[in-house]
Amino acid sequence: MEAYAVLETGGKQVLVKAGDTIEIEKLSVNEGDEVALDTVCAVSDGTTLKVGAPYVEGAKVTLTIVAPAKKGEKVINFKAKRRKGYRRTVGHRQQYTVATVKAIA
Repeated sequence: MEAYAVLETGGKQVLVKAGDTIEIEKLSVNEGDEVALDTVCAVSDGTTLKVGAPYVEGAKVTLTIVAPAKKGEKVINFKAKRRKGYRRTVGHRQQYTVATVKAIA
């Protein structure tokens, strides 16, 4: 079994392995930058698993930024109350950062 880690970013937890390409919530970085995230909830070297409370001390995941800002799908929220003439439409497009996992330490 290969090494993996569960990291937390943007309020979400993501399971990553070395070489994976992931979409995470937008970070203020440039293309080609390397970012080290230390909010690692769990890390495994293939044989042993370390689980943090809430984070594993000394563990970090290094990411290389592929695309700093990518827009996700548009989500539309529509509200209406019948027979009252009340209609509201709100749209939202989440921005993501595309990154490749370089190393898990």
